[in-house]
Amino acid sequence: MPPIDGSDGLKAMIEDLVNKNRVMIFSKSACPYCLKAKDLFKSINVEYHAVELDKLDNGPAIQDTLQAMTGQRTVPNTFINGKHLGGYDSTLKAKENKTLEVMLDGESYDYDLVVIGGGSGGLACAKEAVKHGVKVACLDFVKPSPQGTTWGLGGTCVNVGCIPKKLMHQASILGHSIEDAKSYGWELKDEKVKHNWETMKNAIQDHIGSLNWNYRVELRSKEVTYQNSYGEFIDKHKIKCTNKRGKVQEMTSRYFILAMGGRPRYPDIPGCKEYCITSDDLFSLPYAPGKTLCIGASYVSLECAGFLTSLGFDVTVMVRSILLRGFDQQMAEEIGKYMADHGTKFIRPCVPVKIERLEEGQPGRYRVTGKMQDGTEVVDEYNTIVVAVGRDPCTKGIGLDTVGVDVDPKTGFVLASDGEQTSCPNIYAIGDVLKGRPELTPVAIQAGRLLAKRLFTSATLKCDYVNVPTTVFTPLEYGAIGMPEEVAIDKFGQGDIEVYHSHFLPLEWTLPHREENVCYAKLICVKSLKEKVIGLHVLGPNAGEITQGFTIGIKLGATKADFDNAIGIHPTCAEIFTTMNITKNSGVDISVSGC
Repeated sequence: MPPIDGSDGLKAMIEDLVNKNRVMIFSKSACPYCLKAKDLFKSINVEYHAVELDKLDNGPAIQDTLQAMTGQRTVPNTFINGKHLGGYDSTLKAKENKTLEVMLDGESYDYDLVVIGGGSGGLACAKEAVKHGVKVACLDFVKPSPQGTTWGLGGTCVNVGCIPKKLMHQASILGHSIEDAKSYGWELKDEKVKHNWETMKNAIQDHIGSLNWNYRVELRSKEVTYQNSYGEFIDKHKIKCTNKRGKVQEMTSRYFILAMGGRPRYPDIPGCKEYCITSDDLFSLPYAPGKTLCIGASYVSLECAGFLTSLGFDVTVMVRSILLRGFDQQMAEEIGKYMADHGTKFIRPCVPVKIERLEEGQPGRYRVTGKMQDGTEVVDEYNTIVVAVGRDPCTKGIGLDTVGVDVDPKTGFVLASDGEQTSCPNIYAIGDVLKGRPELTPVAIQAGRLLAKRLFTSATLKCDYVNVPTTVFTPLEYGAIGMPEEVAIDKFGQGDIEVYHSHFLPLEWTLPHREENVCYAKLICVKSLKEKVIGLHVLGPNAGEITQGFTIGIKLGATKADFDNAIGIHPTCAEIFTTMNITKNSGVDISVSGC
């Protein structure tokens, strides 16, 4: 390289080299970090042009000019497609978080990642992504329910799902301290116990409001751009964002993640959308629901019916066919029997055909007409009707057809690979919008975090959707991991399945006026696999805590012998899994009368 005098001349020379070469490295021949940088580009089969400053007479002057231009004096000093990248550490980091690919492609976007949906999965994904040095935005917009209910940042779980549901479940269980009971709405007047719905509802909504605020603060502190806007795709790298005031702006991103979740489904019957509420509305309902009908036998329906009954309301559940479709049916029927024995009424098999308003008010009065399986009509009046017949993904109206994201034509769920990638390569989906994945908050969180790591680091671990634990928070809790008994028999055959089971008696239930032998546990094992446990089910107090504790063992392939060799903690409910020795096929009585 011929000598060029003057800083302006050196700057022009540097700019010419930078503009002419896709990858331009200002280097020194013996520098170990320069050698590493060159090897890095070689490893990804990318050609580079290097100028060895230690071999040029004016090398020090070039280095001074580079410092004036970039603020960096050290070498290597790397440029890609005319943009300054930095030294070896910056190059390595860009490779690991995959922004190096973007720079090499020459494309420029407003963001590296835009997450559509501010629920648990979307927030987890966005917060994980920014850890790896990329620019992230999160859009969240709640369309009002047919009854006009909206909520803040945090998605279904925080606002109208897991959190308020568990709090109302807790509110329905007596035995708290006096102060706890008061905060849950319980009042003692003239030696009579009453429940105040408004006190409970306000306390729960205050808690949710604090969570909404904390999420916004956390996104700001982690430098995730948050917009309370509705997103709609223009093309695979561009989205239109419309806020609640109708203001529109566009943003571009290298990747998009669909994390919009789902909303309750309304059956297509006269009066349903006009007069019914869903779980979107129940937890912030401004008045006590009064006599209530829950339509459906989903876990949401049974959970709501359970805590409303326990709070003292007259509650009926209208069931089309079976309880808790997809769960172990023996456990489901045990739940139904327990709820019926404790005041919840059931109409089954029956479907609603018409809903009429008889009287306005809060609550109002409605006539519900149902039809039994034999054609018999059932008519009754209720103050509140809760619809809980399933949920639909929020995939309509956001332009997925514009960008070629395939969805199930019947259900609208997004079709994706086991790595959550959709048919549009730069668009991914997590959580409840995905077809065939468990619709559970912790699943969306895990999938979101792992996906962010795969997109922006060299990580390869994918979310494991097998043996996901879950709990149904009915009055008597039901926890499950793995297969229901029906599914296990269908997969392995009746002859290869062994079921161990037992009733158990929680110690706290030995006090007067408490039931015995309604708590139940079973292990489903495959004989040909050394009695590997493929299903664990428990119905009893704190079933969720019990189930969580056994999750790792099931995922690691625990056998019945492993359970037998474990020592239980006495007296607990969970210890029953270490002492079960009666098989279901034997027909031996499994009632428990003592330790």
